This record gives sequence, C-alpha cells and structure tokens, in this order.
Amino acid sequence: MTHILVTNDDGVTAPGLLALAQAMRRFGTVTVLAPDHNWSASGHVKTLHRPLRVKDVTLADGTPALASDGAPSDCVALAALGLIPHPIDLVVSGINPYANVGHDVTYSGTVTAAMEGTIWGIPSIAFSLDSKESNHLDRLDYSAAAHIATLVAEQVLRQGLPPNILLNVNIPYAPLAEIRGLQITRQGLRIYHDELIRREDPRGRPYYWIGGEEPGGVAEEGTDIGALAHNYVSITPIQLDLTAHHYIEDLRRWPWPPWQPASPPSPTP
Repeated sequence: MTHILVTNDDGVTAPGLLALAQAMRRFGTVTVLAPDHNWSASGHVKTLHRPLRVKDVTLADGTPALASDGAPSDCVALAALGLIPHPIDLVVSGINPYANVGHDVTYSGTVTAAMEGTIWGIPSIAFSLDSKESNHLDRLDYSAAAHIATLVAEQVLRQGLPPNILLNVNIPYAPLAEIRGLQITRQGLRIYHDELIRREDPRGRPYYWIGGEEPGGVAEEGTDIGALAHNYVSITPIQLDLTAHHYIEDLRRWPWPPWQPASPPSPTP
C-alpha cells in the first residue's frame, strides 16, 4: 500500500496540513510528522547541536499525528532514518498559506522539507497557496488547493520523479471553478522590499527587525509568478544541483595565479 509522509513548516496544528493529510488519504496510508511550532522562512535546517524530541498528537479531525521540536527538514530526516518503520513512497509538504515563488524557495521551510525528502531519494512535492490574507489564516479555504494536491500527487505516484528533482507547486487562492489550469513553469524574479527597523528595549539597548513591504515579483510568462498572476497553478521542477554549469568554462578562463602551495608552519618551540 502507498505510504505518504505529510509535513509542513507552519506547525502540526496548521489547517493547511490537515487539508493536505486528508486529501492524501485517498492514496493509501498517511503519516503526519510535522514541527510542534511555526518554522516559516526557516530554510534548510538540520539540527545537530541538541537532541530531537517527538510526541504523539491528535489532529483536529481526531486522527493521530507526530510532532517534533525540530525543523521541517528534521521531521523528514527523522522519518527517513527509521522513526517511521514503513518505507515512504512520497513526501508532501504544506499546504503553506502563502506562495513560495522565485528566490523564496531558499527561505521556505515548506520547500526545503520537500528538498530533504529528495535528498533521501523519495519523490517529494511542496504545496503553497497564494493567499493575500495575513490576519485570519485559520479562515482560509484550502479545498481547491487540496484538490490540486491530489491531482499532482497522483501524477507523481504514477510517473515518478528523477533523482534530485522535486516539484514546487503554487496554487491561486480562488474557487476551483476560477482556476484556469496547470502550467509547468520556471522560477520567476521575486522582488523584496526589506528594510532594517531599529528599536530600543526599555534599557536603551538596540534591537532590530527585518521589515518592509510584502515582496512582489515580475509576472513574466512561463514563470511561477506569471502563472499565479493569471490564475494558473504553477508547477516548477527544482533540482538540488545548484551548480551554474553554463558559467564553469568562463570561470576557468579567469587569470588564476600559478598554484604555490604554502610551506608547512614551523613547529612551535
């Protein structure tokens, strides 16, 4: 029977995770192992400096799950290393309430959890919803996104994915009838408006926030940002190999100095 691991970066109680777990049950056995608190924008974390703890929890629909005090990628690693005794056929991460497009993939705990699954040789998908809501995330409607997740997961289970490739799926926040279809895309250009905000605590010591307006993006055709702008689901294949292969020969032509190995240090008297 197909075994699917569900995780996220918003925490095990997030409604998007519940919607995704429920949607995946149509394919077989679902195991939920997710962080016990929010790890948004955590990036690809591996916890090595302290022990990791895992506890049994119950989701809002009464089904069992596991929660870890580690990061999203820790959750996937724990499962792959044997905390979950049964082999995992698919890792799905999400459903994140905000889009993860362009350079966001390097920050996103949702995407990097799927990256961790790919590192372990398991087909993996990250799902994100392009919601503009910031104050009432518990009121978001995940039904359309959950349906899209089943369509994509079904194809991955049938077709498989090549080694070192994962799918980053971003879904418009709209009723299913208003979503125009699926597009296979590339990463677009995300534009950040970060600014440094300096404040002082009651003792006069400075502290800082990274603030600014919400990021934007260039809605170029063929990109994840462009697809969402026109109410299409964006499906972007992401590879773990970050090498800029097209630049290797240019780099080799730089005037590198002749190699002169340094002399070993003299012994200390």
